[in-house]
Amino acid sequence: MKNDMKTVKTFSLLLNLLLLFTLLNNNASAQGFVEGSGFMDSTLDRVEVSVMSRHDVLVSGDEAVIIIMMDIEEGWHLNANAPTFDYLIGVELKMDPGDLGMVSDIQYPKPLQYEFDFAGDELAVYENEAPILLKIMTSGDLSPGEYHVSGELQLQACSDSVCLAPATTGVEFTIQIGNEAILSEQASRIDNLTESGAFDSASAAQNQIADMFSEKGFLWAFAGIFLIGLALNLTPCVYPMMSVTVSLFSGKQASGVGSRFRGALVYVLGIVSMYSLLGVFAAYTGSLFGSWLQSPVVLGSIGLLLLLLSLSMFGFYELQPPAWLMQKMGKTQQMAGHAGLFLSGLLVGVFAAPCIGPPIIALLAFVGAQGSPLFGFFTFFVMALGLGFPYLILGTFSGALQKLPQSGEWMIWIKKLFGVILVGVALFYLALAFFPAFSFHVIVISVITGGVYLGFLESSGDKKGAFVWIKRAAGIGALGIGLLLVQNLQKESIEWENYDLMIIEQAGAEGVPVIIDFYADWCIPCLELERRTFTDREVIRQTESFLRMKVDLTHFDSEEAAELRSRYNIAGVPTILFLDVNGDEVTEARVVGFEAPERFLRRVAKADDRP
Repeated sequence: MKNDMKTVKTFSLLLNLLLLFTLLNNNASAQGFVEGSGFMDSTLDRVEVSVMSRHDVLVSGDEAVIIIMMDIEEGWHLNANAPTFDYLIGVELKMDPGDLGMVSDIQYPKPLQYEFDFAGDELAVYENEAPILLKIMTSGDLSPGEYHVSGELQLQACSDSVCLAPATTGVEFTIQIGNEAILSEQASRIDNLTESGAFDSASAAQNQIADMFSEKGFLWAFAGIFLIGLALNLTPCVYPMMSVTVSLFSGKQASGVGSRFRGALVYVLGIVSMYSLLGVFAAYTGSLFGSWLQSPVVLGSIGLLLLLLSLSMFGFYELQPPAWLMQKMGKTQQMAGHAGLFLSGLLVGVFAAPCIGPPIIALLAFVGAQGSPLFGFFTFFVMALGLGFPYLILGTFSGALQKLPQSGEWMIWIKKLFGVILVGVALFYLALAFFPAFSFHVIVISVITGGVYLGFLESSGDKKGAFVWIKRAAGIGALGIGLLLVQNLQKESIEWENYDLMIIEQAGAEGVPVIIDFYADWCIPCLELERRTFTDREVIRQTESFLRMKVDLTHFDSEEAAELRSRYNIAGVPTILFLDVNGDEVTEARVVGFEAPERFLRRVAKADDRP
């Protein structure tokens, strides 16, 4: 009896296994199984990857141009580098050039837009032959010989009804360094691909950074990055850093310039450390995260912090490291003071974030393509040194202001001037976070009320006749600027339409060029464009023949915004792109960040090729 029961159980188990196998086999196409077998289909079975080099032999210091060709099986496609949906895995290439040099550029194919049965929306995909353009800037001191380059390519293949599991394949090749450059047999094919517009170039700013390394070399490229950091001090968001720096150092009673310099150096290293860590993160992840730097939460937090800092300028408290931190460290007063300055530097670097988005995004994208944490750290270290250099000087000599003859009363007025600036900027940030439509009005009100207070109501130095006239002149000047800003509010501007894909497609069919402005309420450079560039009479006139559309990316991480960012390859705001009469983007005309009217008009001319 026991044997009979055992036989029945065995038979039942075999029957269940047979039924399970039958069900799996019937659902093979929907689950990624190869028909007629029980083995899981692989993305790599649907794609063949090959490598082509423009040169058989390259001279040390020249740029290697490589094509990574993805030959995709008919009926299948690969998700584009910027996939339409977050759950899809896009094509991504990461390379390690080793001793050869550094990756100077990676450009992916222009994606196709198709609608598939398993997705309600069009997807950005690659089909058939899809080339990736890879450029490597070789070091200038290489000895002749072969240099090995390795990396990996991430892929996910999909058919009309199913997506296979993502896969990663190795990419390896060698570059021959010699005394004379020799072109390969594939050189003409590679040239045709690069000249045909087959690649979806990244933002204009990112390409400019890549070009600095490929055309100028390492030394001049890093010098350029330092100057980029220095130039960031001209953006309005950086002004609060000056006020905060003065508030931190003006009360220092250090005995000599050397001591003040050491404190300022620690402070600047705090600024540098924050941006250097961002570079390392970008190199590890290969991704961008610039949107949170300009989010309403960050803007509101900065506004509140600046408002608190402004109180120290009006004498409500003395800005210094907190007592609990000094006690916990168990160090000397000087060490605790330096720790406070370093932490202040880490924090104050965030103030600049809402204005410096485009160059930071470009650097993050470029560093992310390298895949080298050390290179990422050093690149952002150099950029942040440029950003922090003026504060090294300002911090060193702010304390010396206290020792100027008879500095008491007029210095109090100077501190309150910085306090008024901080209050105005704080209210501006808060308006951006909570009432973005009125952010520019806040600037106007701050300038006018600040001028009245500092010029006519604040009593410091009233006993000194000459200084009273200086105060009055400053107040009248602020009122004059305020009136000019009021007039600017009333200027005529470009009339935009809300984004509508059907209208854009219709414009392409009718041969009408299109301008698409991607903006966000919390984006400060977007406001600059609105008030300076889009109110220019010539800009208004030259763009009247275009279909002019605005895309609101205020909710940057929403599903709708993510789909639009993926469709148009938008890394940050503001971004303005131009479509020609055929509906294709004029990539060299794309705008990333603020541009003055004169430069913007040159972009318009590039995009409008009608007779």
